[in-house]
Amino acid sequence: MNIGSNLKAIRKRKKLSQEDVSKSLHLFRSTYSGYENGVAQPNLELLVLLSDFYQISIDYLLREDFNKYNESDWKRIEYGNSSDIKGDKLRILASIVNQENEELIEMIPLKASAGYVSGYGDPEYLKVLPTFSLPFLSKQKKYRSFPIQGDSMPPVMEGSFVVGEFVQNWHTIRSGTPCIVVTKEDGIVFKVINNMIEESGSFQLCSTNTLYKPYMVHVNSIVEIWRFVNYISPELPDIQLDTNSISQSLQEIRKDIQYIQQKIKF
Repeated sequence: MNIGSNLKAIRKRKKLSQEDVSKSLHLFRSTYSGYENGVAQPNLELLVLLSDFYQISIDYLLREDFNKYNESDWKRIEYGNSSDIKGDKLRILASIVNQENEELIEMIPLKASAGYVSGYGDPEYLKVLPTFSLPFLSKQKKYRSFPIQGDSMPPVMEGSFVVGEFVQNWHTIRSGTPCIVVTKEDGIVFKVINNMIEESGSFQLCSTNTLYKPYMVHVNSIVEIWRFVNYISPELPDIQLDTNSISQSLQEIRKDIQYIQQKIKF
């Protein structure tokens, strides 16, 4: 338990003196100094006060080692990030395998998507889902397929399924990457995300349909992130030629007509 050294580290991080902290908590300076030096241990009531004062969870005060923190780690807790953004801790990810012990791609049907947030780590939930495999995908990575609802992400339209690659370390996600983001409040959403973990402990979620405004999601609200790999659609996307493409096509047609006219003359 690193409570003493952690209290000292976070106090210095906030550029406070022992006198400042002890006055704020209505303690004698010598009493607070004893907690930092390990002479005494704060009781539960005081731990709650320290947690509120420093705006950090009791679990972090007791279990973490702030002396090993870099700037990124400090920003993570200062923004209230309790999620394991780096993926240092084991994330429980249940999976279905075939007879050769090869992982299959679970397809989350639309009817089952509402229960995914609570059932994503439950083998009983996953084993009744349809599965398939794509031989051209890496066997070293984990994939899952999610249903798309709405019209916020053209050319991927409603009724399509997006195949995503599981992301363990969220810091590795580059801004502008399309991802399936599983959130506690909104469930499964497919968006282009901008990584703003360092700035605000959040991701900005954007639609390719400009009628939908971007919005922010704090990392504490996120359950899983799956990087876009490909999508399966029952419909061809609506292809519209731009002005230059139409002009070029007309020129090609004129050339063809001229060629045919010359042939007819001869």
